[in-house]
Amino acid sequence: MVQIRLEDRCFPVSKRKLIEQSDYFRALYRSGMREALRAQAGGPDEQQLRGLSAPGLRLVLDFINAGGAPGGQLLGDAGEGDDPDEAGLLGGLVEAASFLQVTPLLRLLRSQLGPADGGLPQRLRQARLAGTPVLVALGDFLGGPLAPHPYQGEPPSMLRYEERTERWFPLASSLPPDLVNVRGYGAAILDNYLFIVGGYRVTSQEIAAAHSYNPSTNEWLQVASMNQKRSNFKLVAVNSKLYAIGGQAVSNVECYNPEQDAWNFVAPLPNPLAEFSACECQGKIYVIGGYTTRDRNMHVLQYCPVADAWSLFETCSVHIRKQQMVSVEETIYIVGGCLHELGAPRRSQSEDMLTVQSYNTITRQWLYLKENTSKSGLNLTCALHNDGIYIMSRDVTLATSLEHRVFLKYNIFADSWEAFRRFPAFGHNLLVSSLYLPNATPDT
Repeated sequence: MVQIRLEDRCFPVSKRKLIEQSDYFRALYRSGMREALRAQAGGPDEQQLRGLSAPGLRLVLDFINAGGAPGGQLLGDAGEGDDPDEAGLLGGLVEAASFLQVTPLLRLLRSQLGPADGGLPQRLRQARLAGTPVLVALGDFLGGPLAPHPYQGEPPSMLRYEERTERWFPLASSLPPDLVNVRGYGAAILDNYLFIVGGYRVTSQEIAAAHSYNPSTNEWLQVASMNQKRSNFKLVAVNSKLYAIGGQAVSNVECYNPEQDAWNFVAPLPNPLAEFSACECQGKIYVIGGYTTRDRNMHVLQYCPVADAWSLFETCSVHIRKQQMVSVEETIYIVGGCLHELGAPRRSQSEDMLTVQSYNTITRQWLYLKENTSKSGLNLTCALHNDGIYIMSRDVTLATSLEHRVFLKYNIFADSWEAFRRFPAFGHNLLVSSLYLPNATPDT
């Protein structure tokens, strides 16, 4: 027997059946059990797991111990109704089965959850989005006098935002140790999982590692690494997959399939790009701005995942770099960055200001929206949340290397700015995202 430990719970399972049913454990034992521990001398093998749902893991191990559950029993245990708790249990079951690569169980689930009820992916997505949308910030925080209350010990690496009081509060989870001080990574949200991929360490060494944060369990989980080490690239979620686009002197593109926990190369960029941005818009990826190895990139590039092909979508009259991009329906919003009109003299100090533009992918019309001349448009982080784009930036007149101290919102419907209290902690390498947190309300 093998003991599977998840936090403070321990589940016994047959080692022989574990190897038969789980590709994950089969590979683990063949590798010499480097990750397996001994509970005590002469005792059973013990394997530590993290970031999974305990009820979901229990169902998976019951399936393995039984050598395959009877037809309807497993789904009856997991729940097939519309109750959020039942849907969450089903989500935990599929997540554990996918992580442990229990292929017979995944086949059973697919056969019993057909398209008649929207299909398994749709039900899982609904379960993951059952909470309340909340802004979450993570980074290398250094504390600070503006914090809502003194931190005990080290400042937290993850904070959540309470909109009613305009205050930030620590989340129980922290960044995994191997994500601390990683810069230039790619970040994207896929089915309410936050993925942090690649980047470089302060030693300038690029990495290919990938991690995902599950708000339902408030845990981080390491997933398959990319084939290519890369930094300063864009990670975009499209049609339940992730795309790692380009990077420092890199033109190739990789696609991550969560069901297989694997990355595969797809069609590369026409040219390597630097200081560009990308986002998803109605099932396609758009790349705008930056530099090629020879000149400015004046093209809007479009990638079609179905055809696995890049195409020249449009040529621009204005060059932009270091911007951020989000989309709403057919409109792409371009936030910050440096703008330069061809033939126009370069602006010096006034070049660094926070601007918002929109680009309609149907009419191909550009609109210059609002600018905020007192805020920096460089090195910002932003997220689409409720009715606006929430932005962390800094004052252009503030002579400090501690970035992202200003917190504000651009309302996409009113074309207006709204400033909030300053961000409560100094720090570097900040990221703001919008995630659905379970059992959370704007007042808690």
